Amino acid sequence: MRLGLRLFLGFFLIVGLAAFFVLQVFVGEVKPGVRQAMESTLVDTANALAVMAAADLKAGRIAEGDFARQLAEAARRDPGARIWDVPKRGIDLRVTVTDARGIVVYDSRGRDLGRDNSRWNDVYRTLRGEYGARSSPEAPGDHAHTVMHVAAPVHDPDDPGRLIGVLTVARPNRSLEPFIEAGQRRMLHQGAWLVGLSALVAVLVTAWLSRRIGRLARYARAVAAGEPAAPPPPGRDELGDLARALEDMRRKLEGKAYVEQYVQSLTHEMKSPLAAIRGAAELLQEPLPEAERQRFARNILQQQGRLTETIDKLLALAEVEQHGWLQRREPVDLAELAAAVAAAGEPRLAAAGVDLCLELPAQPPRVAGDPFLLRQALGNLLDNALAFAPRGSMLVLALAEEGGQAVLRVLDRGPGVPDYALERVFERFYSLPRPDGQPRSSGLGLPFVREVARLHGGRAWLGNRAGGGAEAGLALPRG
Repeated sequence: MRLGLRLFLGFFLIVGLAAFFVLQVFVGEVKPGVRQAMESTLVDTANALAVMAAADLKAGRIAEGDFARQLAEAARRDPGARIWDVPKRGIDLRVTVTDARGIVVYDSRGRDLGRDNSRWNDVYRTLRGEYGARSSPEAPGDHAHTVMHVAAPVHDPDDPGRLIGVLTVARPNRSLEPFIEAGQRRMLHQGAWLVGLSALVAVLVTAWLSRRIGRLARYARAVAAGEPAAPPPPGRDELGDLARALEDMRRKLEGKAYVEQYVQSLTHEMKSPLAAIRGAAELLQEPLPEAERQRFARNILQQQGRLTETIDKLLALAEVEQHGWLQRREPVDLAELAAAVAAAGEPRLAAAGVDLCLELPAQPPRVAGDPFLLRQALGNLLDNALAFAPRGSMLVLALAEEGGQAVLRVLDRGPGVPDYALERVFERFYSLPRPDGQPRSSGLGLPFVREVARLHGGRAWLGNRAGGGAEAGLALPRG
């Protein structure tokens, strides 16, 4: 949780700050950008009007000619426009014309006629053949509200090389404020969406990373604790490479430890039967009565069978213990599986003088899993119950659905499990003495059942029944 919060804050901080600063730059550029666009428009307007005013200025009728009359008519127009939801109801342009000396001979507002503008930057630079423009206060001392002036030369229509005056187009900058504010509002609105989107992306990326890193952490903790665990799903990125590297490391480390542990266990378990075989073989080298010779020969065969059983079951157990997850998964009909296990066990049941009762529901539950492993596990439970069942008794193999799980139970009427053994029955190589004096089992059948249950996401148990006997069970999640 703390990692996810840090990832979110880090990602959001980077993206959010980047978006904020970019937004600030854009918002700051709105005003100069709009003014530059206005200046470019005023340049076009000034040059177009300069051409229109040339004839009247040369003829000396600039203040009362067609040019002045048309401008006056244009000033009375109502454009009726809406620009970015800002209404525009009038013409904001002011046009002044000076003669070749810079004296104002025409003013669309009628205020500055006769004034000498030759020292104003727009007129001064234009008279010198340069681009002339200036920005000045609307009123003396009012620097908060300025007016942009852009000038264009007025040439003699009959002699284009001769300058006869300067036409200046002026527009107050405050006429642009509604558009600047509207642009800034829109940009801030879009910026807020951008910041919100970055937060959403941060949440999604953080959740994705946290989930994958959490899986890796849980897997690493399970490996460190020596618990079997499936590796996280592999991905085509650095986290996927890390998961594969962890899985490879786990396999190598566990493989080494597993071999060492099993070599020690197998060596310990083989000592007793090998010692018995060696003792019987040594005695058979001496002259013995036929009955004794037969007894020692049978003992060698029994111990050989015990060794073979131990090795086979140890290999089967090693196979399932080495897998952190189920290698094969398909729909399994547990009723058919239970019937198959019961049929396979009939010879052993008949030899032991024990009956078997199958209790299957009308609609048996199905699971998703490995049918081979499940059949072996259920067979081990049946063999374990049969080893302790008294002759003439009955075993019960029952299938039911409980709490969304498929539950298999094997019930017997044997001596049950001593209290001291209840916590150890699933330990590797741990077994109890048989009631009929037969040799103990390898102690690997129940550990195999437990590993199969783990691989299928279920559980296995062995306990005592009310009224005597034992109950072994296997609970599996529905498929």
